Order: sequence, then structure tokens, then C-alpha cells
Amino acid sequence: MGRRPSKRHGTANRPDPSRPRLYGRHAVYAALDNPERKLRKLFGTHEELAKIVIPDGLQVQYGDAQDLGRLVPLDAPHQGLVLEVEPLETPWLDEVLSDPDPKAPLVLLDQVTDPHNVGAIIRSAAAFGARAIITQDRHSPPESGALARAASGALEHLPWVRVVNLARALEEIAEAGYWRIGLAGEADLHLGAALTPAPTAIVLGAEGEGLRHNTREHCDVLAKLPITNAVESLNVSNAAAIALYAAASR
Repeated sequence: MGRRPSKRHGTANRPDPSRPRLYGRHAVYAALDNPERKLRKLFGTHEELAKIVIPDGLQVQYGDAQDLGRLVPLDAPHQGLVLEVEPLETPWLDEVLSDPDPKAPLVLLDQVTDPHNVGAIIRSAAAFGARAIITQDRHSPPESGALARAASGALEHLPWVRVVNLARALEEIAEAGYWRIGLAGEADLHLGAALTPAPTAIVLGAEGEGLRHNTREHCDVLAKLPITNAVESLNVSNAAAIALYAAASR
């Protein structure tokens, strides 16, 4: 949520929690180009708005960089553009499971809540051709400007499924023919050895806590990345990118 504007600006620019404000060129351009995205209001500087084709009917408000800075979190790099939108429609799990593809892995996040990490994972997942990202509805961040900027436009392209029960989702994923690999630093098997020709579901846990016990029980195998003892672990978004590369290049 953005900062509360000063009273002299009234209530017109206060953020609506149900309507994310995307900022930065990549996130805003991608949202404007997404026919599935419902657009509400575009804020921008004269210089940046002159560079784009504004969709017909979209409300536009001009301002300077300081004006836009009041619409987003402190010091957020808006690059002269802020776009208020409706959240994207959430697809159903059975929609993404209807046609398993060995070249298009699923990415499941077990209570990864940091929007920058989730956004970076979405960006890597889109880059390596993942089918979808799947999170538990109650323990994942909402769409936000920070998440969309970290995703660098990929939020508009990668299906994001939110489920009530991650363990049940993993059962359905197995029934659809996916091989479920949970990443865990203490596993005996390296990721390369855990990969099979079957469609793959990569499961990652929150930093520090890792995968919960019930999530581990619903994986076919636990695997680790072949990192040295110089570091204890990798950031979850870095681990996701490496795992997705391994799955794409097997």
C-alpha cells in the first residue's frame, strides 16, 4: 500500500487496497498490453505519457515526479508512470493441469510471503517457460506494485493459481502426472538426479523455515542444489531460478 497523501490532496489519490498500483515502465507497459487486465487510472509525467499509446477510455492524470511519488511506497522507482488496476482473475488449478507438458514445469511456493521474492520467481518462471505458479491463498502476498516491478512484466503473462490447501493441490498435481520435487538443503539427492522425463512440479519453501512437514510428505522426492559450504543457503528466488534452469536444460 502506498503512503497516505497529505491532507491538502484530499482523498482522491489514496490507494484502494483492492486495486493495486503498478509502477515502473516494464510493469506498466505489460499491464497496458494485457487484454485481460482491467485498467482504472493512469498517472504519469508528460514526458513518459508522450511515449505510449494510451488505451481509449482510460482516465489519465498528469503530474510531476514528486506527485507520482505520493502514490507509491517511499522511494519506489516509479520512472514517471503509475497505473491503478484491478487484480487479475485467478485461474483454476484444473485449468493448468489439463494438458501436462514435460517442458513446462509448475512452481509451487509454500508460504513464501515476500513480494520481491515472489515477483522475482514469477519473472524466472516466465523466462524458463513454466506453466504456472501456485501458492496458498492465505500465505502469499497480494498483487502489488513492488511484486509487479520485481516480476518485470511477467505478472501479466504467467498464470498464478491460488489454492486453499497446498497439500491437496499437490495430490491433484500428482494425479495429473507430475513428478513433485521439493527443494530442501538437507536432502541427500542433488536436483539433477531427481529430475525425470515426466512433467515436473518444483516446490519451494519460505526462507529460514523451508518446506513444512505436510508439504514434504506430499512431494515424490526431496532434492538439493549443489552449492558449496561457503554459504548456508540461497535466497528462494535464486534457488527457483537455478531449479527452473535445470528443469529446462535436462
